[in-house]
Amino acid sequence: MSPRPPAWLNVMGLIPPDHGGIYGPGETLTYAAQRLLTTHSLAREFPRSMISKSPFANATAPASDIFKRHQAGGFSDWRLSIGGMVAEPASLSLSDLKSLPVRSQITEVACEEGWSYIAEWIGTPLIEVLKAVGRLPQARYVAYFSIESDWWDSIDMADALHPQTLLTWGMNDGGLPASFGGPLRLRVPRQLGYKSVKYITRLTVTDTMKNFGKGLGSAEPEGGYAWYAGI
Repeated sequence: MSPRPPAWLNVMGLIPPDHGGIYGPGETLTYAAQRLLTTHSLAREFPRSMISKSPFANATAPASDIFKRHQAGGFSDWRLSIGGMVAEPASLSLSDLKSLPVRSQITEVACEEGWSYIAEWIGTPLIEVLKAVGRLPQARYVAYFSIESDWWDSIDMADALHPQTLLTWGMNDGGLPASFGGPLRLRVPRQLGYKSVKYITRLTVTDTMKNFGKGLGSAEPEGGYAWYAGI
């Protein structure tokens, strides 16, 4: 059994959902140190000249019939549902998202397997969506879910409200290709690539991750990865 984290870390919201188990103390120390020192830091942004000529997609589009029907229809029926601890739950189309403030950034996708690439990402800052639906003040996390049912993750409010966290629907001056997560991908450039889940269909704003999956914050810790993957 791992030692219990100090109570003051919990009061300050510095204990990650995967704080238990043999690796829990290390995960807690890493997360707490990052949040104390780098809450408002920015991921490095690059000039257009450094955009990778051959970015690595790392995955093909999901083969489900539901996704193929959306793709055949130009994703006109794609919806992002937002619920949980919000004043006004919503179901937004891609057009709805594009009507909100837009940001573009040229940042790096860094994979835990050792490869990386640089691309321009265009999308709606997550903070703008949370403003539109009225995020409740006691909320601590945003859980986000792919059309692939076993692919989901979450981030804390420091990243959810960060200006570089985007609901991305464009890439390199064009639409976001399906192989890179189109039509909608959450880009979290301050964390490793696996936090940037593809094919996003649902957001849930919450004050605890205990009721999601095994309560570890995402599907990744269930497979041996860390919930917080800051870089």
